[in-house]
Amino acid sequence: MNETIAAVATAHGVGSISIIRLSGSGALGLALKLTKITSLIPRYATLTKIYAEGELIDEALLIYFKAPHSFTGEDVVEFQLHGGLVVANLILGELIKNGARLARAGEFSKRALINGKMDFSKIEAINSLINAKSEDSVKIIARTMRGDLAKFANEIRSELVKTLAFVETSIDYADDDLPADLLESISQMLKQNSAKLDKIVAISQSRKGLLEGFKIAIVGKPNVGKSSILNSLLSYERAIISDEAGTTRDSIEEALKIGTHLVRIIDTAGIRKNAGKIEQIGISYSLRAIKEADVILAIFDASQEADEQDNEILELLKRSQKKIFYVLNKCDLGVKFISPENPIKICAKQGTDEIISNLKTYLDAQETSEILLNSTRQISSCEAASEAIKRALNLLAGSELELFAYELNTAIEQISSITKPFERSEILDEMFSNFCLGK
Repeated sequence: MNETIAAVATAHGVGSISIIRLSGSGALGLALKLTKITSLIPRYATLTKIYAEGELIDEALLIYFKAPHSFTGEDVVEFQLHGGLVVANLILGELIKNGARLARAGEFSKRALINGKMDFSKIEAINSLINAKSEDSVKIIARTMRGDLAKFANEIRSELVKTLAFVETSIDYADDDLPADLLESISQMLKQNSAKLDKIVAISQSRKGLLEGFKIAIVGKPNVGKSSILNSLLSYERAIISDEAGTTRDSIEEALKIGTHLVRIIDTAGIRKNAGKIEQIGISYSLRAIKEADVILAIFDASQEADEQDNEILELLKRSQKKIFYVLNKCDLGVKFISPENPIKICAKQGTDEIISNLKTYLDAQETSEILLNSTRQISSCEAASEAIKRALNLLAGSELELFAYELNTAIEQISSITKPFERSEILDEMFSNFCLGK
C-alpha cells in the first residue's frame, strides 16, 4: 500500500482525451517532476506542459486530489492528455521509470475499499455500471451507488450483531432462563430479517432480466412462422425461411432493444415427434430455452385447427410457469386455431408491431423502485444468511444458546460480505456500549 501506482484509465483506441490515474504517497511528487512546476492546487484543473526525458511531450490538464478526499483515499493525480496510445504510453512509461508501479487490475478500487472510501456493494456496482447494457440496469445500479443496498444490509447486520452480543454475554448464565418476552422479541426480529432477505432474493431473481437483459424464447411446432417472426422483429433476414419442416435445427439468439429494455430473442427448433437425430438435438435446445427464458412467445398457425403436436406444446407451456404470449400467425389465411388465452393475432409478413407493443407493456411493468441485488454472489450471500437465521430460530426455541450464537455468526458473516467484512470487535463494542461514561 506504500507503493505509488499508475495506469491508463480510459479505453484503448484513438480519442480526444486519454486519462492516466496516479495514486499513492508519491503521486504529487511524480506529477511535479514531469511538469517542472512547484505545486498543484487540490481539486483545481491546472493546464501545464508535461516532459519525458527532458523533452516536451504534451500540454495537458492535471487535477490533484489530496488524501483522503480522493477515489482511493490516497493522494491522486489525474493526467488528462491528448488522446491516443502513444502519448499515454510515453507518460505512463516516464512515471514508472521515476518510481511508480503499473497498477494491477482493480487495484485502485481495492485501495478505495481498504481505505474505507467504498464498501463491497459500491465496488461491485461500479463494475456493473461499466458493463451496463440497458437503461434499466443503469437505474438499478445507481440506487446501489447511492447506498440503498448497503443501508439495507447494514440495518440487518446491526440488529443481528446486537442480538449476538446479548446472547454471548448470557451464555455464562445459561442456567438462568431468558425472559419469555425477550425470547419472543428476538424471535420476531429474526423472523422479520429472514423475511426481508427472502423477499429481496425473490425480487432480484424475478427481475434479473432488468440487469442482464430479458430472455425471450420463440417456440412452436415446425412451419408456424417462428423464423419469419424473428426476422421481422430484427428487421433483417437473420434466420433461413423454408416450407420444409425442420429447417431451423439449432437455436438462434440475437439482442434487441424494446423501449428501454435489452432483450435476447431466441428462435428455437420446431418441436415435433419423429424428428431426425440432428433435429432432436435442436429440439432439446428448444426445451432448455423454455426452461431458461423469462418470456415465451408461443407461435401457432392460425389457419389450422390444433393438432396433436400443438396440444402437446400447450401442455408443456402450462407446466413452464413463465410469462407466455400466445401468438396466432398467418391470420391473413383465416383463423381456425382456438387459443387458451387472448392471443396476439398477426401475419408475420405484414409486421410484428403488435408483438413488440405487448412485450413493451409487459417489460415496462417489470420496472421496480425496490432495492435489487446486483450479482449472483450477493443473492447467494442473502440466501445463506436467511437459512442461517432460520436455523438459529430453531435453536433459540430449544435454548441452545451456543449453537444459536454460531448460526447467528454465520448469518452476520454472510450479510457482511455485501458491504464490509465482519470483525469480532463489533461484538465487544456492542457489549460495552451501554456502560456509563468513565467505567
